[in-house]
Amino acid sequence: MTTDGADDPATAHFAGNRRSKRLLSPASLLVLMALGLCVAFPGYALDLVAFTGITGPLTSALTQIASLGPGIKALVGFVGFVVALISLAALRNFGPVLFYVGLAIFAAVGLVIAGAIMGAVI
Repeated sequence: MTTDGADDPATAHFAGNRRSKRLLSPASLLVLMALGLCVAFPGYALDLVAFTGITGPLTSALTQIASLGPGIKALVGFVGFVVALISLAALRNFGPVLFYVGLAIFAAVGLVIAGAIMGAVI
């Protein structure tokens, strides 16, 4: 028999807390979605065709690779992808947290650079 905390003052706080959590969940979900959209806003995107926004030695390396033929680009991209996957396999031995950090870095950086090497438009 549940009393919803009406006749027991010790449990009255928990019953009200459950209702507030039920109302807070959709609001927090909307706030997290809005925050995620702000982080992923296209204003921060890199132009992988003209290499605007990329500075340093990576620009000259991507420019030199862009002058290669499509077969060589595919080979360079494939070898880079295999090397990254081997390093991810090595990261599994260091623990789950480091593995997921390495996976996030690989997804954020490695795939974009491999796409730029192979001439993909992302």
